[in-house]
Amino acid sequence: MAWLNSVRAFRHLIAHEPAFRQEVAVLVPALPVAWAITQSMVGFLLLIGALLFLITVEALNTSVEKACDALTREFNPDIQLAKDCGSLAVLVAMLIAGGGWIFAAFRFFQGAPI
Repeated sequence: MAWLNSVRAFRHLIAHEPAFRQEVAVLVPALPVAWAITQSMVGFLLLIGALLFLITVEALNTSVEKACDALTREFNPDIQLAKDCGSLAVLVAMLIAGGGWIFAAFRFFQGAPI
């Protein structure tokens, strides 16, 4: 049952959430690129793991937004803060993933891949 719920959520996110769709679209070409610019399986897994972490945080952010919207559509400062915190979490995940990829690319072009 959990698998079916997860598939339903994934389909919904792909169909209705542009940010999630974009992040999944980045993951697909990132797989061979990560393989090419890393020297070890650990480096590869760290780069792909950072993107999967970002996708996970995006899904959680969407769940917070949907739950808040289900409570009320009227402005509420606490709900706004909850949504803003979710957005901040996505930003931090993007910085982590982007930083890891920039570091890996820098090391690759230095001739010392991770």
